[in-house]
Amino acid sequence: MIETIIKDAEQRMEKSLSSLELAFNKIRTGRAHPSILDTVVVSYYGADTPLNQLANITVEDGRCLVVVPWERALIGEVEKGIMKSDLGLNPSSNGESVRVPMPALTEETRKEYTKQAKAEAENARVAVRNIRRDANGSVKDLLKDKEISEDDQRRAEERIQKITDKYIASVDSHYAAKETDLLSI
Repeated sequence: MIETIIKDAEQRMEKSLSSLELAFNKIRTGRAHPSILDTVVVSYYGADTPLNQLANITVEDGRCLVVVPWERALIGEVEKGIMKSDLGLNPSSNGESVRVPMPALTEETRKEYTKQAKAEAENARVAVRNIRRDANGSVKDLLKDKEISEDDQRRAEERIQKITDKYIASVDSHYAAKETDLLSI
């Protein structure tokens, strides 16, 4: 019983960490990376489809992405999708591909992105702590129903705390890496 509670908590904490990584991918640095366009959706025969399912996205140099749609007719839609995405990018097409230059980040925008990354990291920490609270609550319910002893409860809570500490440390290291990435010129 305790094992399933701990396993469930750990899986949920892992999902919180994955969610943080996705959020960090949306915060762009000065360098081009295909994951920046992961949230872009393109109208494909009336259906909204993720861009990465309709085109190859490659890095031309450190500051420019090249999007080559599998159908030439989609070039206009790809441009519209990138412009609508609220990423602050200005694509341009040459008839065969769409180039997406990454604008250089100013010191002010770097600090804003760092604040945004810090907020995302804090949200992930809160999520991990909430999962810990839920797991501890489940363990206390087992104690109240007299399914486990107080010693088992204490040991389970210690294990849950160790797992929580591990994931909080992981969130912190992800944030530190993103912050270094954002502030490097």
